[in-house]
Amino acid sequence: MHTMVVKKVGILGAGIIGICSAIELQRRGFQVTLLDPKGLGTQASSGNAGHFASEQVFPLADPALLPQLPKILLDPKGPFRVRPAYFLRALPWFLRFLWNMLPSRARHNSHLIRQLNERAIPCYQELLGVCGLKGELQLSGSLLTFEKTAEADIKKQLAAFQAEGVAVEYLTRAEALHLEPALGDSVSACLYFSDVGHCHDPATLCRKLADYFLEQGGTFHTVSAEKITEFQTSVKVSVVSAEDEQVHKDLFFGKILISSGAWSKPFARQLGYRVPLDTERGYHLMVPEHRILSRPVASAERKFIMTPMSGGLRLAGTVEFAGLDAAPDYSRADMLLPHAKALLNNEALEKFRVQDHHERWMGCRPSLPDSVPVMGKAPNHKRIYFNFGHQHLGLTWGAVAGKLLAQDISGESSDIELQPYSIARFN
Repeated sequence: MHTMVVKKVGILGAGIIGICSAIELQRRGFQVTLLDPKGLGTQASSGNAGHFASEQVFPLADPALLPQLPKILLDPKGPFRVRPAYFLRALPWFLRFLWNMLPSRARHNSHLIRQLNERAIPCYQELLGVCGLKGELQLSGSLLTFEKTAEADIKKQLAAFQAEGVAVEYLTRAEALHLEPALGDSVSACLYFSDVGHCHDPATLCRKLADYFLEQGGTFHTVSAEKITEFQTSVKVSVVSAEDEQVHKDLFFGKILISSGAWSKPFARQLGYRVPLDTERGYHLMVPEHRILSRPVASAERKFIMTPMSGGLRLAGTVEFAGLDAAPDYSRADMLLPHAKALLNNEALEKFRVQDHHERWMGCRPSLPDSVPVMGKAPNHKRIYFNFGHQHLGLTWGAVAGKLLAQDISGESSDIELQPYSIARFN
């Protein structure tokens, strides 16, 4: 095979995972093409909470969640919702989710998550430094607020985080107010995660990284991949133009990386792999006033987060299972506003009251029941690789996941063993 074909890599999906993977492959001498029907850095990569949440070392399938599930599922305005029409389709995912609550499974999954989290911020610092974008990462830490939780229970959570090596400290109400004076009377205490960060706007971060990729000679096509065919010396991707569905063409690459987020499952199935991927639809509400907080502030009881951004204060959270194609239910974005008001003082609320427009958004998180992404080489294919299923931590893991896959594709020694993340665990 011609050397130029060998060094050509096609990446299906141009979200934060795909873009970071593309830059890391470029740095290793590959000629990289990004393919995405929606554009660069769209979908969940553009509307997430903007929080580099490397403190979140515990899988979503936490055994402590089990007693709360009936109440959570029956509350239509709660932080976790399954649309009734989607329940049967989601049931296999939930059965696997319950299995992953077994203590041995939870410990195993937490270890795999922690390995990525420990490297997440350093990998971003390296990548953003190379791209001249160091200012995009704000290392101001984050707060997890508590309102009614007993101090003893907060201290148990503190100990659990510390046991996993997370940099965290307990703050009294007075100490929390020193960091964030806008917190309201309901906040009794906080956990302060000192080593995590946030960005001014995840969509802007994606665009700037994509601009760097293009400036370095990368290419991008607004197309939908219809079929992947592996040959002995190359991979053919049959695509259709997103602008004109009459335009079909075949593209040839030495290797293919499937990084299509919540839309990755059909590609895996086409290649003969089973994967229990579903989408946790998340919502955000933008409040134009953004000078209220200086770092992300989350609520342990309310299950949402507020992040200060260049365009305002982003309120994000909630989980909805309804599939990829159902219309958004923007009441799930609107319900974030009362939660935010409950955590802020009267002075901050005055800034809310003068605003009469709130931007609403919904995006699809690609989630697996073990909270562990699928990364690495396809077991039965020489030239196909996977990098998807990063659930709530897609932004957090962008740089580390991109680096690990670039190491794998280029034949370098990987920073961590990728076999536990392989799609083989489902097949």
